[in-house]
Amino acid sequence: MDRFSECLPYVLKDEGGNDDDPHDPGGRTSRGIIQREYDVYRRSHFEATQDVWNASDLEIADIYKTQYWEPHCEQMPSGVDYILFDMNVNMGPVQAAKLLQRGLGVNADGHIGMITIHAVINKAPVLTINDVTKFKIDFYRSLKTFKYFGRGWLNRVASVQKVALTMV
Repeated sequence: MDRFSECLPYVLKDEGGNDDDPHDPGGRTSRGIIQREYDVYRRSHFEATQDVWNASDLEIADIYKTQYWEPHCEQMPSGVDYILFDMNVNMGPVQAAKLLQRGLGVNADGHIGMITIHAVINKAPVLTINDVTKFKIDFYRSLKTFKYFGRGWLNRVASVQKVALTMV
């Protein structure tokens, strides 16, 4: 099984189903994909836009793979790939890159390039996962929507860390 296929079910489980929470700045969402993103995906495939709640499992998986897995997760060791993938989906690739970089102790510029990849290769995956987890907790606690979603985010952080460590 390829690493993406192994990690995807965990992210989908955490993202849940359909949601339209007024406190969520992402708005109408299905399995973690917001309506605006799904509209762009459909248009880029020369298809009419439709409600994100009607997105197929194949469409959701394709968005996850092309927008949140590639190209960087596949360059990471097992476990680190999953924690980065989960952060990409949950907080966006730039913030995810910054938290990964903070956990690695390199300049947190939000760009995963040679310096970040070199740091990943040279640090034990268990240490990377544990260090990134500490920065994730601090990040979530700093958000103004923590009062609405904080408990769920912290539960997710703990779950992702536990699963990622089993993948190492």
